[in-house]
Amino acid sequence: MTAPLFAASQLAVNVLSAQSLLAAFGVLGVGVVMFAETGLLIGFFLPGDSLLFTAGLLCTGSGQHGVQLSLAPLLVAAAVGALAGAQCGYLLGRKAGGALLARSRSVRLREGAQRAEELLERYGHAKAIVLARFVPVVRTVLNPMAGALGVPARTFTVWQVVGGLVWSLGLTLGGYALGSSVPNVDRYLLPMVAVIVAVSLIPVAAELYRSRRAAKAKEVRG
Repeated sequence: MTAPLFAASQLAVNVLSAQSLLAAFGVLGVGVVMFAETGLLIGFFLPGDSLLFTAGLLCTGSGQHGVQLSLAPLLVAAAVGALAGAQCGYLLGRKAGGALLARSRSVRLREGAQRAEELLERYGHAKAIVLARFVPVVRTVLNPMAGALGVPARTFTVWQVVGGLVWSLGLTLGGYALGSSVPNVDRYLLPMVAVIVAVSLIPVAAELYRSRRAAKAKEVRG
């Protein structure tokens, strides 16, 4: 009876819930989700930000249902998944061009592709690749878009590693730090996840604000 029950629990996992994914697959699930969300277009709906933050929190023993992870393996899984996924997405984009996105019927993917292209054009390759890590859906489609648009492989690799490490390790360690300092912090997990996702968008919002100010200043001078 044990094996069928375990199999049933695996099949019943909610892929949109960070807690459900972690309870079912643990550290391995983090690496797989990071790879899928950043490297495969089908992974655009996965909860990357909340998964990293929640996983870091569960390393402190603050999680519900007895779910507890080890920090060192988690950091390795998160970083490897995020970096390998982005590089895979880039290579797919170079080989398939825009065909994969063109065939997609997903409105969210098409909108994400448009925003990714705008980021690359507006901010240049380096800044766009780093900023995209903090924007859901855009971090999925920017990698193949970069490959399709001919971003140099060396440039892409360097900056996706920088952005990938800041994003994956930063959110994970943020969850760990909060779980270590606040007793029973898991009771407030849902609102905290919402806050951390909002905070992760601050770099992009700040960059957009600077860009608009610069554009207005240019118009005034003109």
